[in-house]
Amino acid sequence: MGDLRKLLVVEPGRKVDLSHFDPRETKHVGNKEEAKARLLEDAVAIDHLQDRLYAERQHALLIILQGMDTSGKDGTIRAVFQATSPLGVTVTAFNRPTEEELAHDFLWRVHKACPRRGTIGIFNRSQYEDVLVGRVRKLAPAAVIEHRYDQINAFEDMIASSTKVLKFMLHISKEEQAERLRARLEDPNKHWKFDPGDLEDRSLWQDYMQAYERVLARCSTKIAPWYVIPADKKWARNAAIAAIVRRTLEDMDPQFPEPRSDLKHFTVV
Repeated sequence: MGDLRKLLVVEPGRKVDLSHFDPRETKHVGNKEEAKARLLEDAVAIDHLQDRLYAERQHALLIILQGMDTSGKDGTIRAVFQATSPLGVTVTAFNRPTEEELAHDFLWRVHKACPRRGTIGIFNRSQYEDVLVGRVRKLAPAAVIEHRYDQINAFEDMIASSTKVLKFMLHISKEEQAERLRARLEDPNKHWKFDPGDLEDRSLWQDYMQAYERVLARCSTKIAPWYVIPADKKWARNAAIAAIVRRTLEDMDPQFPEPRSDLKHFTVV
């Protein structure tokens, strides 16, 4: 496969047209059987690397998952981190802001959820909701929204001294979303997942695509790059993200610290 980071990254400063990204693409991860096998290998490797990250306690990894409804944020977390110890991983889902959160600046709730050193933090939605939903739904004045891109970049630059940031846009087609929404309506075991608000957002699909294009163009930086992940095929989505997470942790190269005492002087009786 090579380094998928080079293939799927949004180069900083690049103008983005999502119609040029095929959400059904799978050739970057090979065939289904090979991709699933690599996913399991990568999941185990991520666990080992996370153990070293936790022991070293010098850096953190923050993974941001964004995508339209049904794009698979929860499924990605389950698949990629299936082997990882929960002691070193935190997952934060950002829903509609509470009254307390609205009383602060929009990054307040995000900053306090960032992972501590030695851990992996996963954001299911993130600060980018404030320039995606915020823009499409006109929840703030246009001038305020426009200023937030630079504020987000500055925030990610600030935490970069101790935290590596990976940002994944799970790129699903409108046709595939329709299939997954129908499944939620037709399968009693999935009824709990259905939210009528998903249909409202679906009616604004093109507006959201334009909002995502702006986010990708304005906020993919060398320090905190965006990756566009084809998400129509769940197995390909999971394999690609696992490969990128593993390679990033390998580059971070966390190490077990030296023992604080000379272990030769100790015995267990």
